[in-house]
Amino acid sequence: MDIIEVDCSKKRQILSEVLESDQRIRKSNELIKYAKEDHRNQELVISIIEKCDMPTLKEVGPKQMDAIWLGLQHSTKEIRKKYFPQIEKAVENGDLSKQQYALMKDRMLMDEGKPQIYGSQIENGKLYKLENPKTVNERRKEMGLEPIEDYLKYFNIQFNPN
Repeated sequence: MDIIEVDCSKKRQILSEVLESDQRIRKSNELIKYAKEDHRNQELVISIIEKCDMPTLKEVGPKQMDAIWLGLQHSTKEIRKKYFPQIEKAVENGDLSKQQYALMKDRMLMDEGKPQIYGSQIENGKLYKLENPKTVNERRKEMGLEPIEDYLKYFNIQFNPN
């Protein structure tokens, strides 16, 4: 991933465009365009973090912080791993949500072939393997996530904790 020139005084505007782009391409089915735009968004997010430091909620606002999170969540496992400490710190500072932390943590565990903690990741139409399924809803509640049974309804998946 290349670090590109970004104007730190325009990070709010850049991140607004990243968020808009990320959501638009997720709704389209143009896979080639999707990959190119995702790559561009990731370059922008990483360049902002590298050149301007990790933004805060006060500096840029909630939508722009979402753009930072989405740019990293939709990147490669290497990038997620590298920038996860900044995500953790942003969650501790209240700049990102516990839900965002949970989703990225689960994705990173999945990247490593380990069971997920919060039950947020689906693979091939099934819930990806889960650590201690019987207590998942306690962990989800701590992170502000809905019960797993409700979450899995969106994917037509029946939850079986056994």
